[in-house]
Amino acid sequence: MVNDHELPLTIARIQFAFTVGVHIIFPAFSIGLSVFLTFLEGMWLKTNDNRYLNLFKYWLKIFSIVFGMGVVSGIVMAYEFGTNWAGFSAKAGPITGVLLSYEVMTAFFMEAGFLGVMLFGLNRVGRRMHFFATCAVTTGTLISMTWILASNSWMQTPQGYVIDQKTGHFLPHDWLAIIFNPSFPYRITHMGLAAMLSVAFTVAAAGAWHLLKAKKGGTQADSTIRLMFSLSLWMIVITAPLQIIAGDMHGLNTLKYQPAKIAAMEGDWTSETRAPELLFGIPNMKTERTDYAIGIPLLGSFILTHDINGKVPGLKDYPADQRAPAPIVFFSFRIMIALGGLMLLCGLWSLWLRRRQRLFDHPLFLRVILTMAPAGFLALLCGWVTTEVGRQPWTVYGLLRTKDSASPLALSSLSFSMLFFVAVYLFVFGSGLLMLIRLLRATPEAADNTSDDIMILGSHHHTISQNKDAS
Repeated sequence: MVNDHELPLTIARIQFAFTVGVHIIFPAFSIGLSVFLTFLEGMWLKTNDNRYLNLFKYWLKIFSIVFGMGVVSGIVMAYEFGTNWAGFSAKAGPITGVLLSYEVMTAFFMEAGFLGVMLFGLNRVGRRMHFFATCAVTTGTLISMTWILASNSWMQTPQGYVIDQKTGHFLPHDWLAIIFNPSFPYRITHMGLAAMLSVAFTVAAAGAWHLLKAKKGGTQADSTIRLMFSLSLWMIVITAPLQIIAGDMHGLNTLKYQPAKIAAMEGDWTSETRAPELLFGIPNMKTERTDYAIGIPLLGSFILTHDINGKVPGLKDYPADQRAPAPIVFFSFRIMIALGGLMLLCGLWSLWLRRRQRLFDHPLFLRVILTMAPAGFLALLCGWVTTEVGRQPWTVYGLLRTKDSASPLALSSLSFSMLFFVAVYLFVFGSGLLMLIRLLRATPEAADNTSDDIMILGSHHHTISQNKDAS
């Protein structure tokens, strides 16, 4: 139960969790979709197959809306750092503020500079120039992810800093150590694969919906939709196993640098060798045990250390005020793992159906893929919950507590802003989601026709301009 003096901090944490939870979906979508768009346009240039061009135009519309919503939601978070988390901004700003400034100066300027050409220049610049613009926007999204993950990873495994003894501020000492901190390589790989896997299931679900619609109407979906569905499933087949490998490597890194987080994830209270892997249980912070535990012997040590005799940490190894809320971390981690397993099974199922030439007309498989549309994003959110809640009570792990990072705001102000954010976000991003669903319900040919209309309007405008010049 939360005490009255802790309530403002709790609401501030919930508010930031809500805003960052909404925001992270859009950059992840932009990262994965930009890579997919680059592939589609590259294949169109290589093969001159207009199916790739139709798919590029189709998903380009989706990308433009998602990118815009990502920018809007990100601005809100920037303000929150100054209003709700002044302590963190003051003490860690000399490092995290600089890294986020690099993101603006490099990635955002690159994205903004070439985004207009990417969205509106297909019929106005040469093919190669347009492809260069698409590659630049994709590169920008990847650079943006790099700086943001560098900042967040430093908060998880801080390196390369010194602490000003007078002010308590973190000051940069070695920028390479700050950027390439111990968890950075694993977290950026894990996040990049998560973005691509999330988009792959979104694209696959859109294809499945159109295939089911055509089947219901007694017709066969056109080859463009079949190509889209096939490409997305190949992407799942490739990225799902890679994500599991990356997750395992990330887990080993977390065990080394954040063992208390691992203890919360596993629901282990006492450190032990030959530890079981708990499939289910309810961690109890009061009794310091995991109730109703169901586990597999030896598997915990094997998964975490790759040795059945390996030692697994327990929450009792750490003071009570330095333990993360184990129930949240325990369940979010397991939901992520379960969704990852389902995504891998979908990829393997697609290979079996492809071999039997039933990939496009298996009703159960198509319905499962359609149901799995949000799976990647849900797994991504659960992963972030595991990461961020798992490092509590620290903002900068082991150095700066969350309670010391918050601004001294009144409960009434935080409550009002929280309700305001929820209402505005539901309206704005709910409307954006409905727009995305409406666009996805259309066929790629509709997107192609729209682009043709734009080209005709542009040609008409050019003709009018010529007539004006002539007169």
